[in-house]
Amino acid sequence: MQRCYLDNAATSWPKPEGVLAAMDRYHRELGVAAGRGATRAASEVDATIARCRQRAARLFNAESSDRIIFTFNGTDSLNVAIHGCLKPGDHVIASTLEHNSVLRPLSELRQRIGIEMTLIEPEANGRVEPTRFRDALRPNTKLIALLHASNVTGVGQPIEDVGTIAREAGAFMLVDAAQTAGHLPIDVRRSPIDMLACPGHKGLLGPLGTGLLYLRPDIEQHVASFRQGGTGSLSEDDRQPERLPDKYESGNHNVPGLFGLEAALDWLEQHHIAERHAHELRLRRRLIDGIASSKSVRLFAADLPDELVVGVVSFVVAGFDPQEMAAILDQDFQIQVRAGLHCAPGAHRSLGTLEGGGTIRVSFGPTTNEDEVDRLLDAMRQF
Repeated sequence: MQRCYLDNAATSWPKPEGVLAAMDRYHRELGVAAGRGATRAASEVDATIARCRQRAARLFNAESSDRIIFTFNGTDSLNVAIHGCLKPGDHVIASTLEHNSVLRPLSELRQRIGIEMTLIEPEANGRVEPTRFRDALRPNTKLIALLHASNVTGVGQPIEDVGTIAREAGAFMLVDAAQTAGHLPIDVRRSPIDMLACPGHKGLLGPLGTGLLYLRPDIEQHVASFRQGGTGSLSEDDRQPERLPDKYESGNHNVPGLFGLEAALDWLEQHHIAERHAHELRLRRRLIDGIASSKSVRLFAADLPDELVVGVVSFVVAGFDPQEMAAILDQDFQIQVRAGLHCAPGAHRSLGTLEGGGTIRVSFGPTTNEDEVDRLLDAMRQF
């Protein structure tokens, strides 16, 4: 039986063929570090990495390519931003829906250096109310962090309204775009976004071990470098360079990963993101409609309009632990989904699924088709 992969919110699969070819070619024909030589191979590596940065800047409409910082995953991007901008006594506002990649760095800084933190609960529909962020503002509010869409339910959050509140208050706005980058159009120049973090391996279709962090102009003056070391530039100076992107890119790059990411971003440029989003929403609706009548299945965020969601569906099945159901789907039907808390305990607390072990999550990618959704529906009818 052929594998049916429905866990793209964790990591996208399969990757475009160009991603695999680019990484293979790097290993077989080049194999040198970036920014560390003047050979023809090194020059080609540097040119490819520069092209990757330019493609990412175009994708998000960044002011320039040096506004794009390469990291090792979305968690790394968020840590660079959070640890870099917060100081003792600063106040942060975030939502309870955040991934642990936001909640844990904030908790660490609260314990270690004494930052203050306010967490905003979502409304019944899974969205946060922007005015609650305004009400939570303090004179020392430095940062507002908000995910663009929930990795548990796919519900989008009002980053425009919350970002405007942050900007009017003189606070920074950090957006976690792990579930939206590559799935939804994002324009950082037209949105009140100061920092945007995302992995390269999810909606951007690149390999694991890649991530991006966008910094708006001049914000680097307020974000210290998270790590220091060799950059291949200004090597005579024992201080970390202040110029971008070197300030945040110490040590060797994941060059094979960036070769793959460059090819993935090339693929995205040739395929309209809006069409991809529409495709994933059609699959989402097909799945929801197919199981909505089941008395044993409880769906979450099933009735929101399309403009407020991405291609993620979460549900529980009466009489089954989520992990148990996921194991059955994998072993008996070769259908791969994600079960558990999805590293977002607050989201499950708001859904009432924390104590029961979370939910079963289905998430779609550009190659997911209706037959695969129907295959999952056929399997679910047996329970």
